[in-house]
Amino acid sequence: MNKSTHTPMMQQYLDIKLEYPDILLFYRMGDFYELFFDDAHKAADWLGITLTHRGKSNGDPIPMAGVPYHAVDNYLARLVKQGKSVAICEQIGDPATSKGPVERKVVRVITPGTLSEDSLLDSYQENLLVAIYHFKKSKQKEKYGIAWIDLAGGEFYCNQFADEAQLLSELARLNPAEILADEHYSVLLSGKNYTLKLQEDWQFDYQQNYQGLLKHFRVKNLDGFGCDNSQAAICAAGAALNYAKLTQQSLLSHLNRIRAFDSQQILHLNSHTRKHLEISENLFGEQEKSLFNVINRTKTAMGCRLLKNWLHAPLINKKAIEARLDVVTELINSQDLQTLRSILTPVKDMQRILTRIALNTCRPRDLTGLKESLTILPDLRHWLAAQNTPLLTQLGKDLPEHSDTHELLSSAIFDNPPVVLRDGNVIRDGYNKELDELRYLSNNASSLLSDMEEREREATGINTLKVGYNKVHGFYIEISKAQSDNAPISYTRRQTLKNAERFITPELKVLEEKVLSSQSKALALEKQLYQHLVESLLPSVEALQQTASQIARLDVLQSYAEIAEQANYVRPTINNKGGLNIIHGRHPVVEAFQQDPFIPNDVLINQEHKSLIITGPNMGGKSTYMRMTAIIALLAHAGCYVPAAEAEIGILDSIYTRIGASDDLSGGRSTFMVEMSETANILNNATENSLVILDEVGRGTSTYDGLALAWSTLDYLSKEINPLTLFATHYFELTKITQSNPNIKNLHFGAIQHGNKLVLDHQIHEGPTSKSYGIHVARLAGVPHAVTLLATNYQKHLEQGKHHDSNEPLSTDSHQQVDMFSHPETDARLELLESINADELSPKQALDLIYTLTQPH
Repeated sequence: MNKSTHTPMMQQYLDIKLEYPDILLFYRMGDFYELFFDDAHKAADWLGITLTHRGKSNGDPIPMAGVPYHAVDNYLARLVKQGKSVAICEQIGDPATSKGPVERKVVRVITPGTLSEDSLLDSYQENLLVAIYHFKKSKQKEKYGIAWIDLAGGEFYCNQFADEAQLLSELARLNPAEILADEHYSVLLSGKNYTLKLQEDWQFDYQQNYQGLLKHFRVKNLDGFGCDNSQAAICAAGAALNYAKLTQQSLLSHLNRIRAFDSQQILHLNSHTRKHLEISENLFGEQEKSLFNVINRTKTAMGCRLLKNWLHAPLINKKAIEARLDVVTELINSQDLQTLRSILTPVKDMQRILTRIALNTCRPRDLTGLKESLTILPDLRHWLAAQNTPLLTQLGKDLPEHSDTHELLSSAIFDNPPVVLRDGNVIRDGYNKELDELRYLSNNASSLLSDMEEREREATGINTLKVGYNKVHGFYIEISKAQSDNAPISYTRRQTLKNAERFITPELKVLEEKVLSSQSKALALEKQLYQHLVESLLPSVEALQQTASQIARLDVLQSYAEIAEQANYVRPTINNKGGLNIIHGRHPVVEAFQQDPFIPNDVLINQEHKSLIITGPNMGGKSTYMRMTAIIALLAHAGCYVPAAEAEIGILDSIYTRIGASDDLSGGRSTFMVEMSETANILNNATENSLVILDEVGRGTSTYDGLALAWSTLDYLSKEINPLTLFATHYFELTKITQSNPNIKNLHFGAIQHGNKLVLDHQIHEGPTSKSYGIHVARLAGVPHAVTLLATNYQKHLEQGKHHDSNEPLSTDSHQQVDMFSHPETDARLELLESINADELSPKQALDLIYTLTQPH
């Protein structure tokens, strides 16, 4: 493109756009951010805004689209949700002194993983930027590095793994908003719901990134952070930090440490388990009817995010779990939990406010939000001390009040300032003498003129003298024609009117200059004072971050206590011996949303019987029972009370689930292939300390293939791995495995048949079930009565060994058909006729009935 044919402004745009070729450039022009050329077409498509034109390029109109600057956050939020990135280009020069286009520069690049504004973020969800890297010196020294930054929350972590499967499992836990990776991962992560930004190999260079981390943290080595020898993690961490700095155009001083995340200290949950247990969203991708949604009683956004984090990263250290449970117990015993909850209610999102302070992007209401949050600290400390319990008292002692910061903010900022600084009236009266004077001049011009008018009348003796103002001539002294000759010599004539003369004096000129410029000077001074105020807060950011973390942790623990009291949860007993013993356990989500009372059940898995086969009818409760067991175990590991009458939980290292049917069409995998892949993952990774939930293994293929796979899977699990296993099946033959493997025990959910009706008791019983009741469940589901009756009779013949050879076509000859109605007393047609109300049949149903009744028998 020949830039010489463009205006200077468009040349400036094109020069800046060269630096950001692959992302949208929001180019500030007055009250709008404008986009040109391809960016304009993309923005019009992605945002649904009008595409217009401005000027010409090579004789063709230049496409243009724009959004108002005051509403830009709404448009940015929509783009970020689509995984797009935007470079914000602002005017940094002074239009009054600029020759040619006003100087502009990109002040920030907004990407999905580097957000800090409330308007662009979900308050209850961490927004993570993740970098991953495959570090390969040799086959023996392969490592997979990962680092993640919560820019808005001021957190920075890294980790590394020996194999790629662990890395992908960690990605599932983190659920990042944006991933930085090299070309290798473009294929591996394709089809997954991630925003992937490919990076060049040099951006993961070890030496470059190691030195960059040392410089950022101002240290000699990374030993103090626990990651000095983690080469793959350092490669990823350096790439993530550099990317974040580049997009923010900032040094990111609030990222003051990096922590090595030890995934060996948390309960392993792969992506299938997180999905099947519906930890933070249900199977439809909604938070409603998820475990998180049911137990969340937090009062702050910070606590809400931390609760979600704890549920996705339960602990496996008994001491750490007990430490959480001990605080929850003290909170429940306080008998004053509601007072604590009311104290926490005004706390704003301190973590994200502090990030915006560090990035110098905070708005006035961020500072009042911080002030309001600090206001509760004395009350919070007093409440904790008043409980007179060891742990809560210590929490109170460890919580600083930050009184200096609170006093500074109280004296500097109005209680209810405008949203943006440019509207003025942010800095409180009395904070700065010069600002107060300017405001007085701006706000009291009328009274100042009245005072001068009174003084001049008294000094001159001219009773018609008036002091006034208009936009054309400014301030003036007006005297009637009759008395204008009496004007003092110090008066200078400014304007002659028909009946009066207008004058100006040196004093009035000075007052005019002060008053007319006071508003703009006050705003400029206010901006300067605000900037100094924000800078004065920077040294306190780290300490304030720690306080915010303490409040968030207390908020989660009180949330645990609140749900325990509300829903009658109990403290689990944690042991290192293994096994699960749950008395009257309940599924927390099903219990919360079903109208009928939840029927509790016991779970006992111990060294004598580590594998349980669960049979029973569909809808009988098998899946709920297994999920309930896994969720209770998960909650206990997260340090939460559990929905049961009693619960003893052995420390697990992982929970694996294989539940439900789904295909992977984009990956070319059938439902059965997905099922077998998930089963293979369990068989290859579970240990004797794992909890394994398997539901209907082998159902996606033929009966004999499925039964063989189910049998061999359960037998291998029990004999070779020996984890805690709950195995639900409809294969009756599989229940006989207990005869050759005493480690496996049969349980079933009962049902009572009354005629053609089926009553499910949702209660677990010893031993295998007597029958499947599949046809009865089909009837409950609304399958036509004729179909279920025919199925019942055909089932009888199958059970008598009279099944039809599937390789022979069914004959239309009535003598070659299966005689399903050979006994008059069981003639399905009689039963069908007895069950029908002819007045309710539609013409189509009546015709279907005739065909059914006239079939040969």
